[in-house]
Amino acid sequence: MAVDGDGPNSHLHGYFIEDLSVGMKALYAKTITETDIVIFAGISGDNNPLHLNEEFARESMFKGRIAHGMLTAVFISTVLGTKLPGPGCIYLNQEVKFLAPVRPGETVQTEVTITDVNLEKCRAVAKSLCTVAGEPVVEGVSTLLVPSRARLKKRKAA
Repeated sequence: MAVDGDGPNSHLHGYFIEDLSVGMKALYAKTITETDIVIFAGISGDNNPLHLNEEFARESMFKGRIAHGMLTAVFISTVLGTKLPGPGCIYLNQEVKFLAPVRPGETVQTEVTITDVNLEKCRAVAKSLCTVAGEPVVEGVSTLLVPSRARLKKRKAA
């Protein structure tokens, strides 16, 4: 791992806490496929027929199959772990609110915004919003532990 962010493995590291500021944003978009739903059901063990059985789901309040709520919410983790703050950050807490169903074939756009940075504790808070066609489907707040460049330099020097 690079101490100053410009070494040979710097591409493996996201932002350091010292680089974050309130208002920074990152986006990710993904179209939910049938395969995504089936694989998520297999990995999670959530085989609720609302997600897998069109006939059953058609009789529900949703009038058809929907993606798992957590499949949609996982895109928050995608942004946090790969873009902002990116590789090296650690989830401490995640609050999510499910606002509307997502159907197979719909594209979920996830936007994460840094809302608080605590340099002393190496913590950041991020607000997230997942939308489909501009309509909110999931919102959340994440608390993260973010690596510190200053602390990493101290450890390397010791």
